[in-house]
Formats: sequence, C-alpha cells, structure tokens
Amino acid sequence: MAKLVVEVLDANDLMPKDGHGSASPFVEVEFEGQRKRTSTKPKNLNPSWNEKLVFNIKNPKDLSTQTIEVFVYNDNKHGHHKNFLGKVRISGMSVPSSEEEAMVQRYPLDKRGIFSHVKGDVALKVHALHGDADGFQSTEPVEGVRNVDNEFDDRYYYKGSHERNKKKKKERELRTFYSVGADYGGAAPSSVFVEGRSDFNKAGPVSSSKTVMQMQAPSQKPEYGVVETRPPLAARMGYWGETKLQALTICLDPYVEVKVGNYKGVTKHFEKNQNPVWNKIFAFSKERLQSSLIEITVKDKDISKDDFVGKITFDVNEVPQRVPPDSPLAPQWYKLLDKKGGLLKQGDIMLAVWMGTQADEAFPDAWHSDAHSVSQQSLNSTRSKVYFSPKLYYLRAHVIAAQDLVPADESRPPDAIVRVELGNQGLTTRPSPMKTINPEWNEELMYVAWEPFDEYIVERSTENRNRMKLPDAKWYPLQSPSWAEDQIEMKKDKFASRVLIRLSIDAGYHVLDESTQFSSDLQPSANQLRKAPVGILEVGILSARNLQPMKAKDGKLTDAYCVAKYGNKWVRTRTLLDNLHPTWNEQYTWEVFDPYTVITIGVFDNCHINGDAKDQRIGKPIHIKHVDLLRHQAMNIVAAKLARAEPPLRTEIVEYMLDVDYHMFSLRRSKANFHRMMSLVSGVQYVCTWFEGICQWKNPITTILVHMLFLILICYPELILPTIFIYLFVIGLWNYRVRPRNPPHMDARLSQAENANSDELDEEFDTFPTSRQTDTVKMRYDRLRTVAGRVQSVTADVAMQGERILAVLSWRDPRATAIFIIFSLLWAVFLYVTPFQIVALLIGLYVLRHPRFRYKLPPIPVNFFKRLPSRSDSLL
Repeated sequence: MAKLVVEVLDANDLMPKDGHGSASPFVEVEFEGQRKRTSTKPKNLNPSWNEKLVFNIKNPKDLSTQTIEVFVYNDNKHGHHKNFLGKVRISGMSVPSSEEEAMVQRYPLDKRGIFSHVKGDVALKVHALHGDADGFQSTEPVEGVRNVDNEFDDRYYYKGSHERNKKKKKERELRTFYSVGADYGGAAPSSVFVEGRSDFNKAGPVSSSKTVMQMQAPSQKPEYGVVETRPPLAARMGYWGETKLQALTICLDPYVEVKVGNYKGVTKHFEKNQNPVWNKIFAFSKERLQSSLIEITVKDKDISKDDFVGKITFDVNEVPQRVPPDSPLAPQWYKLLDKKGGLLKQGDIMLAVWMGTQADEAFPDAWHSDAHSVSQQSLNSTRSKVYFSPKLYYLRAHVIAAQDLVPADESRPPDAIVRVELGNQGLTTRPSPMKTINPEWNEELMYVAWEPFDEYIVERSTENRNRMKLPDAKWYPLQSPSWAEDQIEMKKDKFASRVLIRLSIDAGYHVLDESTQFSSDLQPSANQLRKAPVGILEVGILSARNLQPMKAKDGKLTDAYCVAKYGNKWVRTRTLLDNLHPTWNEQYTWEVFDPYTVITIGVFDNCHINGDAKDQRIGKPIHIKHVDLLRHQAMNIVAAKLARAEPPLRTEIVEYMLDVDYHMFSLRRSKANFHRMMSLVSGVQYVCTWFEGICQWKNPITTILVHMLFLILICYPELILPTIFIYLFVIGLWNYRVRPRNPPHMDARLSQAENANSDELDEEFDTFPTSRQTDTVKMRYDRLRTVAGRVQSVTADVAMQGERILAVLSWRDPRATAIFIIFSLLWAVFLYVTPFQIVALLIGLYVLRHPRFRYKLPPIPVNFFKRLPSRSDSLL
C-alpha cells in the first residue's frame, strides 16, 4: 500500500500560550481521516522535533485531490487540554512521489478564525512512498513515527509507478524550471512539485496530464548581481494578476481572493455589482512559494459568512514568463468553475497571469505577499517611490524706498522698517535713517524660491501680495491690515501708501540644500548654464544584513526600507516587513554632471504601517568628519525624546550629560588644560635639565659614561636605534613599580575643582547668553581680559621667534642674511669634504666640553639669533 510521510522538523517564533511567555508545542497531522501527532516540547517557542508521521494512502490516484492538514497546539495541563497555535493546509498535488525529490519547506502558520492570535512558521518535508515496508525501513529508519503500518497491499500500483518514474526521468532531462528556495543562501534549495501540464506558453485551467516535473533551484542565480548594462535586475518575483468580472446572474457584493499556498490577497468588494472592475495586481515571491497552484476565487461578501461564487486555478509551470522590455501580457476572459471543477453556466473573469520581475512596470503598485499582514490603508507606505526635489533659486528683494506712509502715532516721527516674507522665510530691514513718511532703506534681502513660483511675497509695513515674476523695481501699493475684511472700501480708496522694491531671480548659482563636502549637485539653477551629463550612475540596492531590531519592544524586528539621494532625485525602496536581513534587489539610475559628487544612502525603519510615529534612522554611510557636525542635532533628538517621558528628563540635564556646552569658556577648565600641557612639557624639561648637568660636569662619572657611549655610537652608528629602544624598554620596566593601582576615575585635583572658587563655578554653570547681574558680568569680563592678556603675550612671543627664523633669509636685515648665507656656503663645502662621523664627533665633543673651556657670555649663535628682526615693531 502507498504511504504518505510527513516529516515534522521544527517551528520558529510561536505564539506564547501558557501565560508565562512560553508554550509547550506539539504538531498534529490529519490526512484522510487519520490523525497522528508528535511529541511535546515543553517550554520552547522554537521547538525541534525531527519526527516522521506515516499515513496510508487509500487511493494514490486521488492524492492530488486530497488535503493534508497540519495543526500546531500548545500542550496544556499534561495533555488534557490544548491551545491552538496555528495551522497549515498542503495540497496533495504538491506532494512529490519519492523521498529524493522532497525538499524542506517552511510554511507560515495560518489562523483558525478571526479571533485567533497566530504567528511563526513550521518546517515540513512531505513525500509519498510506493513500495514494500522493508524497503522503506532499510533505506531510512523512522524516528518518532506513530502507528506505522508495515504492510503494502497495492503491488499493481507499485509496478505502474515504476514505469511512470522512467517516463518522468526522461521528461525531466528535457525540461528544468528554476525557483529560489526558502533557504536561499543557506542550506539546500527548495523545490516545487506540480502535477498536470499543458503547453508551457498557454495560460489556462489545469489539465489532467499525469506528468510530474521538478523545478530545481541553482546554487547562485546571475540575476541577483549588479548588472553593468542598462537592463534592470531580474529578481524573479512571482505571479501577477489583473481581474475583471462580468455576467453574474444575481446582484452580489463580489470580491476576488487570490491564493498561493498560505498567502492570500483580497480585492475590495463592490456592493450590488454584476460587472465589477478591480484592476488589482498581486505579486507572490518565489522565495516563499508553498504550492504549485494559483487559486483565484470569486466570493460574495456577506455579514456572517462569505459565499462561494466561482473559481479558476492555474498551474505554476503553465504560467508564461515575461521580462521587460516585452510588452505587457494581454488579459483574457476565463470561465468560472464550481467547487467540483465543472463550468458555471454564467460568470466570466478577465485576468492576466505571468511570471514577472522587479523591473516590471506593474511591480511598484502591486500587492506583495511579503506584506500580506498590512492593511489596505497602510499599504501605500510600503511601496517604492521616486521623488524629485523642486528646482531652487535665489530671490533678491531690493527694498529701496516708500512713500506717503501713515504713522500709527502722528505725534512722533515714524521709525519705519520693511519685513518681506516668502512662505516660512521672513527677513526685516534695518530702521530707515530718514524719520519721515517717505523713508529710504536701499537694502537687499535674499530668499530661497522654488518652482513653479506659486507662493506670494508679503511686504509688511502692512501687507502687500504680488507674484514673484517682476524683474524691475516697481511701486507696490500697501494695503490696510483690515483689507481682507473690507475689500469694497479698499477699492473705493484711491489714495494709498506704497513701497519701491526690485525683485529678481538669481539663477546663476546653485542653491545648496546639503553640506558642501557631501554635495551631490553643483549645477546652477538656470538651464542655459547647465552642462551636459558626463555619464549615468546605476545603483543596485540589493540587501542589508544584521540590522538592529528597531521594534523589539513590540515583539517584532524591523520594517526596513532604503532611501538614496543624488542631485534632485530621491528614491525609496519598498518596505520589507519584520526582517533583519532584507533583500530589495532594486535598481535605479541618475544622470551625473560632476564626477566629484557624493551619493547618500540611508536605511530606515517604517513606523507608519500600524501607527503614526516618526520613522527611525538605522544608519547611512557617513564620514567621520561629519559626526561632530550632526552632534547638536542628535542631542536635540535625544532631549526631545527624554523630555516626553514620565517623569521627564529635562533638556538642560541631557545637554550637560552629553557635554553640549563643552566648547564654552570656563576658567576652571582653562587652568586644568594648562596644567595638563605643562605636565607633558615637564618630561622634556627634565631631559634638558639632565643633559645640561652632563655638559656642566656636575657628575663627572655620569659625564664620562656619556662620553664613552657617544664614542661607541660614532664608531658603530648601526647601534643608535637599538640603543634608543633598549633605553625605552628599561624606562618602561622602571615605571612598572609606580604603575596605577586603581582604574581611571574623575580626578578632582587634575580638574582643578579643589582650587576653583564659588564665582568660577557659578560662571561655568551660567547660561548662554548670561543671566547674571551687570556688576558680576563686568567683574568676570575684567578677569577674562587679564587671562586673555597673558595668552596674548605668549602668542606674541611664539610669533616673534618664528619671524626671526624666517628673517634669516628674508633680507629684512641685509647684514644678517649675508652673514648667514656665506656661513651656509662654508658649511656646505666643509660637510662635503669631511666624513659625517668626524663632523658628528667634533660637534659632540664641543657640546660636551668641560666648563673650563666655556665662556660665561651667551654663545655667538644665540646672540646672533636674538638680534634678528621680527614684525612686532610693525604692530599698532
């Protein structure tokens, strides 16, 4: 007798049902009245069974019409009660006839009713088995199989099956169809098995042919790479359909249900309509296919239960393939079938079914199987789109003068100003120096304008509304503030104040809307000044890996989409739901006018699917120099988020914790940084003091040892670097005894907190701008002038020494420059004819000479250097 083997492997991300955040799941399989179950895995939301359940097939010829039902339950109260966790329905037509052809498939769990709470998936491996029981047990022993029947009665079917396998093997050599498996990039690729075949290029009802074909997936498809040519990425997404219905006999509320495996797409319903038109497109990803049939069912919307109207089915291998630039597939009329497969007397449906790619023009507006849980209202926020920024211009408003102003207070002269507003931009002129009713300003204000120039300019001495296309200076009448309330009275009044303004559009510049160092467009606004493109930039946004779970608190992962911006063109990929490793496989192109520009790509988490929160930024390629520029914006975001908590964490606390005001002046921090710098210089100062003692022969023994070391290094210069590093090694060992015993901590002495008085601390914690009294601010300003004076003196000394070095060759002092260049020439000749070791020996012995051979006067080179001129005498 033929057998059906259902191997239950594992399940992922099941719904907790035991009230403690977990579940004890088991799987129950039902087939032709037979029901068997696996063992229970206690307290495990990701269980693994690896058990096989074997069922008798009463009539193998009817297997294609049977359904395998798989239920996942939570074992509660030691098996006396069970909670529903999900179900899977598998068509018998997709069951392969041998174990070699069977592949592991992951099935998302489906709900039992509208009130069921289900999530997760289950991995199954299903196949039929023809032959005797001994052969089955010898090839692979069954672990965990319940109620196994070891007798096979149908010998005749076994012989016929053997002959059909030969035909099937021959047919498989001629035709091979490829599909991406559920575990693409991981373990073995998935396979889809179908029964029934007609002409491959014809789309129609399923035939009764008994040929079995296997669609195998290659290890790596070339369509997933970034192509170099113009054609887009062919990502092989799935099946598409457009539906239209006519000639129903009664008034219905019809809608269409398109189902492939456990994925189901539904159109909207029309009330009392016999000839509805939907124009709805559905896309099913090949990566998650679970069935070889596409079921299209027409139903009647009802309050209690929707009624069946008719259906039509398509086989996967009978679906024609279309790749752009092919023309779209023309839709056709198909007769509806009843539940038993018979033709209905009335009722046709027009649709087109084809195998498409992501480059298909219907793809962006289609319903996608990987977004099946999204409501119709939120579906638009998951689709890919292309945006274009408006063309920006600089607008110059030259405010010249005004006439016949009416002051609000006639007892004093008017102090007139002009405020010009464009959208949300508003600038104000300085007060006119002429305190009359005919003031003059002659001041220019600049704004950013945008096409199609449909915004109004508002000049406010009061208000005036005029279009932006006026190029020359023109008098504009000013209207009363109550002009909107009384238009008729305003028209009767022929006398009005007016203002003279010259408006001009400056299109010779590029209006920067991004950072200059990351600019993607440097072209001027005027089309006449733009250059021709130098090439085309093609970007394939393929995938992302190891994203952060942005919705972990809600029990979800990340709804990721990608945004790319170059020039005025913005692109947004479609949103892939609940995925830390999204694969978009979308390709876009830009015209490039300057090769030294930057494209910006960012990844975001879509928060508008089931709410109206702000989309979260996951990341983008960013230069390290840009981090500090964005630090202030990041602080504002953190402060705004924490300020909405309960109790709130105030903005001033966040600013202090994040050291936002670290660049502000603090006398305490200035002292601390000065002492840090002096501690670094103290090491160099110690070495200089030690060497001066050697030169002065304060310790004769040490000086003699230094002389001996110096002579050895002169004779053997290859020992210089080893000697330096051995000294560093010895110093490191010497400092080991005084190494830090405690971890780093806040050092009050280093921070000068112990020496700071109360006024210095009050100055440090003062706001910006200051909020202290005038006398306090004056005292602090005088103190700051004293400190700044010292810094100024040190800076002047450093500048003076540097200018003296430059004056050696600048002929500022002709005698000094002449002496130096003659001396340089003599030294050049001397160094050329004398070996370097002799020169180094003479210089070293001169520097280390005994104090008896030294003069108390400053050395001649030092005296010469101090007499060189600097530019300090040129300062005012």
